[in-house]
Amino acid sequence: MTRFRSSSLAAHTPARVRADRVLVVDVGGSSVKILVTGQTKHRSFRSGPTLTPGEMVSGVKKHAADWAYDVVSVGYPGPVLGGRPICEAVNLGGGWVGFDFARAFGRPVKVVNDAAMQALGSYHGGKMLFLGLGTGLGTAMIVDGVMAPMEVGHLPYRKATYEHYVGRASLERRGKKKWRQHVADVVKRLIDALQPDYTVIGGGNIAHLKSLPPKCRTGDNANAFRGGFLLWADDSLVPVDLPRGYARWRCERTPRAATQSEFFPKASTEEPTLRGRPRRHQDDSKPPRRSLREATTRGAFRIKRKHTSAGLWQAP
Repeated sequence: MTRFRSSSLAAHTPARVRADRVLVVDVGGSSVKILVTGQTKHRSFRSGPTLTPGEMVSGVKKHAADWAYDVVSVGYPGPVLGGRPICEAVNLGGGWVGFDFARAFGRPVKVVNDAAMQALGSYHGGKMLFLGLGTGLGTAMIVDGVMAPMEVGHLPYRKATYEHYVGRASLERRGKKKWRQHVADVVKRLIDALQPDYTVIGGGNIAHLKSLPPKCRTGDNANAFRGGFLLWADDSLVPVDLPRGYARWRCERTPRAATQSEFFPKASTEEPTLRGRPRRHQDDSKPPRRSLREATTRGAFRIKRKHTSAGLWQAP
């Protein structure tokens, strides 16, 4: 299985959560779509420039009231770092930065860029460029299993930005003919600059294209849900946000038990020395300073602390 990880989180290992039933939330500029494990038909409701994260969570809970789920995947239409939005979405309301999704849902949550989530579901190896033609321009690249979300749509292009010319507003303002010309030009520029093995073009506006540029294929919007499910694969390194009070013993991998040899190494046959002088030995007639059980417990505690500082394990 391909080991997907974020290029900005290569050294981070998240908590491992049991995720038998995943609720995927794809937040877009015009609608919010949801799907849970075991279902084949997604549900949706309107979003828009005034949608706040609290309203999004309320809408998701309302439409998923009869669905059972253990964890949540959220595709956010903006930059995400460390599993949290770092900028407000251009096409949504405010309040997304710093919002506690895990507390609001009451479940462990993983948040990624929406284009990255759909790219993850569209990936079939090698070096892939994903372009999402929706309300704006979503971009992401996956190279040998390493996922790199990008915000290419906000780079300068002609008199504005790429997103300004290939987004939904441009389609409505300039018409399909002009819009298709801009899409073809933008796709060619990005392919020439990034040199992918293949390019996947997705998003709701792909239906308005007559033909695809060379080395491009159509991406199904259902791939966003597939990517949301893959976020909870055993080898995914996308960080997880746990709600307060969540039983960590249910999700963390238990470290192996400490062994006696780790804390009491075998004695050397040679005489131990310190700076050329014989080391003073403890009198065998005196009791040891601490018992084997106490020493093993203390040593195991040091191992736990060591793993905790590296982000690999947390005590219950």
